[in-house]
Amino acid sequence: MSQTAFSTLDMHADLLTNLISLGYASMTPIQAQSLPLILDGKDVIAQGKTGSGKTAAFGLGLLQKLDVKAHGVQSLVLCPTRELADQVTKEIRRLARSLPNIKVLTLCGGMPFGPQVGSLEYGAHIVVGTPGRIEDHLSRGTMKLNHVNTLVLDEADRMLDMGFQASLDAIVDQIPKWRQTLLFSATFPDQIKSISKRIMIKPVIVQVESTHDSSTISQHFYQVNDQKQCMTALRLLLLEQRPESTVVFCNTKRETQDIADELVSHGFSALALNGDLEQWDRDQTMVRFANKSVSILVATDVAARGLDIDALDAVINFQFPHEPETYVHRIGRTGRAGSKGAAFTLHNGNEYKLALFGDYLSTKIESEPLPPQSVLDKPVFKSSMATLQIGGGKKQKVRPGDILGALTGEGGITGKQVGKIHILDNWAYVAVSRDAVKIALKKLGEGTLKGRTFRVRLIGG
Repeated sequence: MSQTAFSTLDMHADLLTNLISLGYASMTPIQAQSLPLILDGKDVIAQGKTGSGKTAAFGLGLLQKLDVKAHGVQSLVLCPTRELADQVTKEIRRLARSLPNIKVLTLCGGMPFGPQVGSLEYGAHIVVGTPGRIEDHLSRGTMKLNHVNTLVLDEADRMLDMGFQASLDAIVDQIPKWRQTLLFSATFPDQIKSISKRIMIKPVIVQVESTHDSSTISQHFYQVNDQKQCMTALRLLLLEQRPESTVVFCNTKRETQDIADELVSHGFSALALNGDLEQWDRDQTMVRFANKSVSILVATDVAARGLDIDALDAVINFQFPHEPETYVHRIGRTGRAGSKGAAFTLHNGNEYKLALFGDYLSTKIESEPLPPQSVLDKPVFKSSMATLQIGGGKKQKVRPGDILGALTGEGGITGKQVGKIHILDNWAYVAVSRDAVKIALKKLGEGTLKGRTFRVRLIGG
């Protein structure tokens, strides 16, 4: 018998029979690695994208544990968007077909509150929902989580991206400490590591595809003769490589602004980040780059220190930094979270510098030819997202769930069209797909957040 057959697992016979009727013969890699641990009651952190079979992995785990006769919510699954929550609910219901009287309830923002309260009063064994709406029910006392024995965070990295950290903390505080916690995430940023330390007990990490083999950073070097050729070389690399997010490192503040201005004049989406920026401008610049509505950040080393970007496609050194350690630190910002990274460095052929850096990197630095001039005729990469600024933030009690609910309510946009959400003291920023800007502006401008209307505008075009 195959080691990946579901029948090798210690599960209810009716669950196994149902799996066969659904056509589930053998486990996917993520199921084979995580399900035995989940059934054993362990806390698990699993790397899994949509389509990897992760929903069945945690769904079977919580159904195996479920006591149909017991009242109260026994399992809570948190998802970043309504679409994902609907998908998860549908899948759990399919897996539970052979078990009588199991109630699975979806609770998401953008939907009327009243009917949800009625459904909760009627009783639910499993609740699947978005953090903002679950937090609302808890604060109003319409739902209790004191009997929850399994907590699942699905697409945890995306929930953190959308600013749900505070909501997650508030929800976790209301769940018994003895519960089992399962965290599924496509990437492993530092935020995931820190939240897992806080809310999990000795979690076992399951990574299906090895993230280390592909995380090598390819390094490329190009000799240029003067500032003008440097600028052309930068454009050639950006047009040929077409990275979605790039940091161009310079050695002086003045250069950051000059290069960003030059790139913008050629149609690129670029912003400068240097120590002269006011905090307000710095925040806005960081937000727009992090949420992919600007694709190029031109920065000094000092200004980029607070930059927390997990999936940087490319780093370009406009010239060698002064120290080899700085070079290593710069290029280490690409190729994180299991993705391939690329570093491109322009230099003036200084032999002493090439030898110094080559020794430090234990390699001989070989220069490559630049892409042909014809590449300059290629169209510029256009960012997929746009940033909307909302005139209310933490001090006005605006939360990510409020924004997500307002955007995805009736006649709104889909959760897939919403990107990162950042909430500052008096402002909030949300990234939306460029093709959804018009509807998003209308939904946020005409609707209410926390019972109030706030000014909303598109920033940066």
